[in-house]
Amino acid sequence: MVRPLAYAALVSWYWELLIGIAIGVAALWVTLVVTLIIVRPRGGLLREALRLLPDVLRLVRRLGSDRSLPRGVHVRLWLLLAYLALPVDLFPDFVPVLGYADDAIVVVFVLRSVVRRSGLAAVRRHWPGTDDGFVTFTRLTRVSAGPDAPNSTA
Repeated sequence: MVRPLAYAALVSWYWELLIGIAIGVAALWVTLVVTLIIVRPRGGLLREALRLLPDVLRLVRRLGSDRSLPRGVHVRLWLLLAYLALPVDLFPDFVPVLGYADDAIVVVFVLRSVVRRSGLAAVRRHWPGTDDGFVTFTRLTRVSAGPDAPNSTA
């Protein structure tokens, strides 16, 4: 009689653990989705962000290879690349619009953090695209480029 009770208690404990983990993962997912909604680009900026994708990829590579930038910038860029490489997303890619929009929003959020940490001058120095593209990039990351920033390439 002791054995069935111990077994039942063990099974009950495992179910409670699984339910607790599931609730924790669901709460984390909801928190991340709310964060994405808050930091998402407004208006037509999401469409513009997708057009800048080739320049942004080259920018990430160039910033990642710049040893003069703080370690936190490199960590953020590596985490961004890991997020983009992993098949797990906040919204699966087969979900219309949201599937790819979450990737774009995460990229914008991380790049905003990188710009604030490394400085706009360092990002401008590594920007591979056009001046108009850089202006759009600064609007996406919500940082001020200043009136003469597009012409201040080093």
